[in-house]
Amino acid sequence: MRKTFVLDTNVLLHDPQALTRFEDNAVVIPIEVVEEIDRFKKDPSEKGRNARQISRLLDALREKGNLADGVPIDEGSGGTLQVVFCRSETLAQLPPELKGGSGDNNILAVALEQLRSGLIADQPPVVLVTKDTNLRIKADAVGLTAQDYTTDKVDIADLYAGVSELSASATAMDTLKSEGGLQLTELPSAEGADLQANEGVTLVDQAQPNHTLLARFDAQHQRLVPLQRSTRARLGKVSPRNREQTFALDLLLDPSVQLLTLVGKAGTGKTLLALAAGLHQVADEQLYERLLVTRPVISLGKEIGFLPGSLEEKMGPWMQPIIDNLDFLLGNSPEEEGRSGAKGASGPATRAGTNRAPRSNWTDLKGMGLLEVEAISYIRGRSIPRQYMVVDEAQNLTPHEVKTIVTRVGEGTKIVFTGDPYQIDNPYVDAESNGLTWLVERFKGQPLAGHITLIRGERSELAELAANLL
Repeated sequence: MRKTFVLDTNVLLHDPQALTRFEDNAVVIPIEVVEEIDRFKKDPSEKGRNARQISRLLDALREKGNLADGVPIDEGSGGTLQVVFCRSETLAQLPPELKGGSGDNNILAVALEQLRSGLIADQPPVVLVTKDTNLRIKADAVGLTAQDYTTDKVDIADLYAGVSELSASATAMDTLKSEGGLQLTELPSAEGADLQANEGVTLVDQAQPNHTLLARFDAQHQRLVPLQRSTRARLGKVSPRNREQTFALDLLLDPSVQLLTLVGKAGTGKTLLALAAGLHQVADEQLYERLLVTRPVISLGKEIGFLPGSLEEKMGPWMQPIIDNLDFLLGNSPEEEGRSGAKGASGPATRAGTNRAPRSNWTDLKGMGLLEVEAISYIRGRSIPRQYMVVDEAQNLTPHEVKTIVTRVGEGTKIVFTGDPYQIDNPYVDAESNGLTWLVERFKGQPLAGHITLIRGERSELAELAANLL
């Protein structure tokens, strides 16, 4: 059934193309929304860019006719767009608590007017679409149907894990090891399995369940191939400690996998594995010209104010977790000798018994041209060829920001996104609408992409217990 959708400002600021997402339904924009968009258009942030894009889109639709009467959004789709005013008589009919004339109440009044006119003229049902939880509560209280904007949301409970398990005979496992591949047709348990490109597969011996073999799905040839890179690469102190880390390292070291997403709770080794693989391929194998690291500048708690100095100095506090990981990878203090395993730890940042400054590894790599730090705010317009790029804390990015970053990638560049969807500091996204989970779902099954969800924490016993209990 055709419906009328009344859109709130936050929906358009979240997705400038939201106007075109409602197929053959009627879209209504209150004039209050246009006013709020106008106030945002000079904002230098992503919201400002989205506001300007919305204004341009509305102006283009205005050329098709009078917005007050309604214009077609897309030829052939049947959807229409109308801009309407909030009538004072409708606003007066709101409950006393909602007569303040705020922007939300004006939008609510427009939706109510659409509903009441529909009851008289037998028009389609009316739905208020907003990302504002309180406005949805208000709408429900006055008898309106209200929904969140879920077009770009991903059900975090059903997020693609990037790994699966299949049973196999000992003969099939021997064939995989000896011949370097195993066709899915030779594996009865794979019948009906929805394997994605570059998915990690654990083969379990039917006769001896303790006997397992790790493989990766080659979608082009519809076969399983054994993992090789994760065991051959020499990454110093870092070696995979569990199955998921082994799968992740194999993908990190494969140049044909140009985009990789690593999702996992704190301490699972996402950032450390990405940096270790990146340094190895930049400094040792020279597959890439440099390691480019970036992360969103969103603080955990209350801001401490503006940071002094140059861009590099301003980025210093935000890059401290990266510095700590590099110190762990490159340090050689006595207490660090003999340690191995991809701990998702910051690692020790000091070096007892050495004369090296705590930030010397960071400075040395930058001085040799092997490491570059970039602020996400200034990445638009760049072209980034032949670099190994790590985007840390990607769960704080919006889908639009992720798209902006990925479209900067040039020839020969590998980009790795790491993050934990349950540790989000950006107030405008959540576990289901952030750019990282959105990217995982959109690139699932693409031959150039891979994904692994890391489960087991390796930072420390206390950190793992805290991640599970708190």
